[in-house]
Amino acid sequence: MIVSTINVNGIRAAVKQRSTENLGLLAWLKETSADVVCLQETRADDDQLADALAPALADGWHLASASPHLKGRNGVAVLSRHAVTEHRRMESEEFGDHGRYLEVDTGGLTVASVYVQTGEAETDRQLEKERFMAALATRMAEIRGTDAVVCGDWNIAHTENDIKNWKGNVKKSGFLPSERQWLTDLLGTGWVDVVRALHPDVAGPYSWWSWRGRAFDNDAGWRIDYQLASPSLAPRAHIARVERADAYALRWSDHAPVTVEYS
Repeated sequence: MIVSTINVNGIRAAVKQRSTENLGLLAWLKETSADVVCLQETRADDDQLADALAPALADGWHLASASPHLKGRNGVAVLSRHAVTEHRRMESEEFGDHGRYLEVDTGGLTVASVYVQTGEAETDRQLEKERFMAALATRMAEIRGTDAVVCGDWNIAHTENDIKNWKGNVKKSGFLPSERQWLTDLLGTGWVDVVRALHPDVAGPYSWWSWRGRAFDNDAGWRIDYQLASPSLAPRAHIARVERADAYALRWSDHAPVTVEYS
C-alpha cells in the first residue's frame, strides 16, 4: 500500500489555475503510484470537489470528502484506488463539521486526512488550534490499536530539524514549545512519524515553502506534513519521500506530496 498526502491549497487552483497540459494535481494523479491520496485545504464543498476531480474519478479513483463549514476554508478528502467501505468525521461538537478530519476504511487500512489550524500565538486562534489538537489526540487514541495512518498538514514543526529558520520561529505558532511537546506526547503513545523514522537526524525533508521570495529555491522550508502510523502499521513503512518539484515554476501547491510505501 502506497499512501500520499498533500495540502492542495485550493482544489480548483491546484487543478486549473496552476496547471498546464503536463502540470497540476490531475496530471500528478495520473502519474502517481499511490493507492491512497489524502488531500487538505480543498476549499470546496463536496459537489465542487467532485466536479474538480471528475477526470480522476472517471479514471477509477474513489472519493470521500468532508466539506468546510465556512466557504473557501478548510476541507479534507481521501482518494483511493480501492473502494471506501466506511468514512467517518470527527465526533466533536465544535469541530465535527469543520472539514478538518476525515477517516476512511479502504484497502485493509484506516486512513485519515487531517488539517490542523495554522494558529496565532497568544490569540483565540491558538486556543482553537489547541482544542482541535486535544480532540484529535482523543480520536487517535481510539484507533491506535488498528492498522491506521493519520496523514496531513499538522502545522507543527516538531524539532529543529523540521524547520530551516527555527531560531526565528520559536515564539510563533507552528513551532511553539507547547505544540512541539504535544506532538512528542502523541508519539509517546505509540504513533510513529514514519518519514522521520526513515530519515533520522537530517534537516527536512521539508514539505512546505512560502510562495514569497526564494524560499523554495533555497530550500528554506518547514516539515509540517506528516504520516503518523499506528504501532502495528509503522514497521511496514519502508520507503518515504517528499515529491518536491524540480523548479518553482512547476509547483501546483505551496506544499509537496509526502509519500510512504508500506509493505
